[in-house]
Amino acid sequence: MRTTIKYFSFLLIFLFIASCTDRYVEVFTANSPVYMTYDDLRKAVKQSASRDLVNPGKIYFKDNYIFVVEEMKGIHIINASNPSSPQKTGFIEVPGCVDIAVKNSTLYADSYVDLVAIDVSNLSNIKEVTRVKDIFPYTVPPADNEYRIAEVDKDKGVVINWEVKEVRQEMDYVYYPVYPIFYGFRAETMDLASYSNSGVGGSQGSTFGVGGSMARFGLYGDYLYACDNSKLYMFNVKADATPTSLGSQNVGWQVETMFIYDHYMFFGTTTGMQIFDLKVPTVPNYVSSFSHATSCDPVVIADGYAYITLRGGRTCNNSNINRLDVVKLSTDLKNNTLVASYGMKGPYGLGIDGDVLFLCDGDAGLKVFSVTDKLRVDSNQLAVFPNIKTYDVIPVNGYLFMIGDDGFYLYDYKKLTDIKQIGLIPVVK
Repeated sequence: MRTTIKYFSFLLIFLFIASCTDRYVEVFTANSPVYMTYDDLRKAVKQSASRDLVNPGKIYFKDNYIFVVEEMKGIHIINASNPSSPQKTGFIEVPGCVDIAVKNSTLYADSYVDLVAIDVSNLSNIKEVTRVKDIFPYTVPPADNEYRIAEVDKDKGVVINWEVKEVRQEMDYVYYPVYPIFYGFRAETMDLASYSNSGVGGSQGSTFGVGGSMARFGLYGDYLYACDNSKLYMFNVKADATPTSLGSQNVGWQVETMFIYDHYMFFGTTTGMQIFDLKVPTVPNYVSSFSHATSCDPVVIADGYAYITLRGGRTCNNSNINRLDVVKLSTDLKNNTLVASYGMKGPYGLGIDGDVLFLCDGDAGLKVFSVTDKLRVDSNQLAVFPNIKTYDVIPVNGYLFMIGDDGFYLYDYKKLTDIKQIGLIPVVK
């Protein structure tokens, strides 16, 4: 009996010690999360007065209006009916917004973990009409690299900022935030042939708008798609104002951009281009891939060719590759061939209108090429606008809309021998 008591006492002591193992507390200076509760997040979408561009991201064109995302804050509305004098007309507050798309008079935007549908038929009375909750992965904004990131408690809400302060937390906690799933990318759909009776501001216009090449949102028929680095999220938007989730599908790894052309979806990844068939829109079917050197990679498609920019650097797997690839697409898109490569400085987004290619070459500025001869693209530069840190472009009907670090630019390219800047809304830091 005494032996049994001793054994039981030893077991209690052992369990007590074991329960304390690895529960050490450390004190350190960290990026401590600042939260917005989920309740507040879901009451935050509202219209407000126009404001300065500070940290612009994605751009989207619809019915003579340009929507410019103010990253993680909301959306600037710009009236571009007179391209030489673009006017900011308002701002839509959407916390956590990084990507957008517009169908008819409904604007779709991500708001941290939610998808929101916003009625923009009357720009004097913008309002949220539907919200699909908890559909996107939990993400956090970028933090000061000088300090570690403190523990994040998802139950407290979404992280809207960081506060540098002293924190106490258990040392066994490890948190690796991924920010943000959609950050820095834009979507495009080329289906501009269908028309409706409603549009932005109540105007007549095309069913879909047009975005840039750096996208992760895209529209196709009655469907809205959004992708992160490995997964595609699908929504039925047949009833524009009431999107419904259709679930998600894995589409590979390190996906960066999405471009929808004809009934195909082209993903730009850090290692190549992935192609999916949208004949069954709810079940995109893998067709083929085209591999290239590891780098950041948007892609646009026109007339049987893919134009792919590859960018190196610290955020692009430390690659030193900076170039434009021209790829000829086979009829079945299964045997695609590299036609030519052209060296660039640090390319980001690109856009194409017929045989005219617009390329954002980072700090080297905006470059315009004729691609009539795929083997002599570099010898057929039509214009260059240096000393602008460019990001992405949308060419529409002879006008080019471009977003860069220092502003929103408009160009007239109706006369290719005299392409000129005609408008600018500067960034105010």
